[in-house]
Amino acid sequence: MTSPSAGCPASPTDHRPSGRRRHVRRLIHNPAENWGNSGIFGGVIHNFANAANRALPAETIKDMEHRRSRTVSIPPEIAPDGVAPVTALLRAGISHSMITRRCRAGGPWRRLLPGVVMLANSEPTRKQLLRAAITYAGPRAVITGVDALNAYGVQLPAPHTVRLLVPVEQRLAPKEFVTVERTTRMPKPIMRDGLPFAPPSRAAVDVARGTSNIALLRSALALPVMHGLCDHDSLQRELEAGNQRGTAAVRLALRQLDVTATSALHSNAAALLQHAPLPPPQWNVTIQDCRRRPLGYADAWWDEIGLAWQFEPAVPESATPAHGHLALTAAKVIVVRTPAADVRAALDDFSLRDMIVRELAAAFAEAGTRERPRVEARCLSVPYTA
Repeated sequence: MTSPSAGCPASPTDHRPSGRRRHVRRLIHNPAENWGNSGIFGGVIHNFANAANRALPAETIKDMEHRRSRTVSIPPEIAPDGVAPVTALLRAGISHSMITRRCRAGGPWRRLLPGVVMLANSEPTRKQLLRAAITYAGPRAVITGVDALNAYGVQLPAPHTVRLLVPVEQRLAPKEFVTVERTTRMPKPIMRDGLPFAPPSRAAVDVARGTSNIALLRSALALPVMHGLCDHDSLQRELEAGNQRGTAAVRLALRQLDVTATSALHSNAAALLQHAPLPPPQWNVTIQDCRRRPLGYADAWWDEIGLAWQFEPAVPESATPAHGHLALTAAKVIVVRTPAADVRAALDDFSLRDMIVRELAAAFAEAGTRERPRVEARCLSVPYTA
C-alpha cells in the first residue's frame, strides 16, 4: 500500500490514530522494540503506563492525588474557639498545601491573620477575633482598651480593632483588625476565658488616652468606677505613670469623675441607710491619729462612736492604701467593709439590703459599748441628707 505524499492533506475519512496512540499501539504489538529495557514485557508495561498518564488531564491527576490523601483529626486543644496557629496545624500532621487549599475562597476555613486560621468560613465572633489577635502577637501580649473593660462586665461598643500591648523590644506590625502598642510598662494580665486582659484601671486609661470622643472618654473612666472595678485613685496613678502627652482632657474628666462617681455611690449608700436604725453619717472622711497623721479613709463615718464604713473595690489591683483598714483597726476603730457592687445592688435586692443593714446596726451597737477611739476625723464633704 502506497503512503500518501507528504504534501497532501489527510482526507476527512482518514481515521488513523494520533502519533501518541500509534506509539502506544506499537509498543503493545511490537514488544521486541523494548528488549533493551527491563525485559520483554516489563518495558512494554512501563512505557504504556507513562504514556497513559501523560494522556490524562491535569485535574484528573490532582483528583487522584486528593483521593490518596489521608484524613487528619484536629485536637480541640490546639484550636480554642475554633482558632488555631498554622504551626499547631502542621504539628498535627496537616500539610501546608492542605491548609492553603482549605483557606481558599469558598473553602471551609478562613485565614484571619498571618499564621492564624479559623476552622470555619463564617464571620468571626468578637471572641474569635481576640483569640486570633493574641495568637498572632504571642504569649506576652495583653488585650487592653474597650475589649478588656467589656471582659470585666462594662458594656461599651466594640471598636473596629483589637488593641494589644506588647513589650517594647517586640517588633510586631499591625495587621487587619489588630492595633499594636509597644510599651515599657507591661501590666500583669488578668485572665478571662483563657485570654489575657489588662487590669481595669490600665484599660480605662488606655481608652481615654486614645480617643477624641468625649462621651467615650467619660464612660471609659466612670463605668469601671461605678462597677467597683477600680477607684479614682488607681486611675489617677495609672495616668501619672504613663506618657503625659495629650492627657489634658483625661485629667479634666478625672477631676469631674471624682465628684460624680463618689456622689452616685454615696447616694446609693444613703438610700440604703434609710432602712437602718442609724443616725446620718459624714461622707468622705479622712481619719487621723492624735498627731494628725492619716490612718485611713471612710466613705461613711459616725464620729460620735468612731465607726467607719468603707466600700471595697471589686478587684485587688484597685485597692488603695487610703482604703486600708489595718491601721484603723489598730487604732481601735471598728470598720465595716462592704463591696461597692453590693452597695449598688442592695437597693433592688431585699435580702442583700437586709444583710448590710444588720451588719451596720450590729457594728454601731458594738461601737457604742466601747470607749471612743482617740482619733480625729477630717470631713471632706457635708453630711449627705438626700
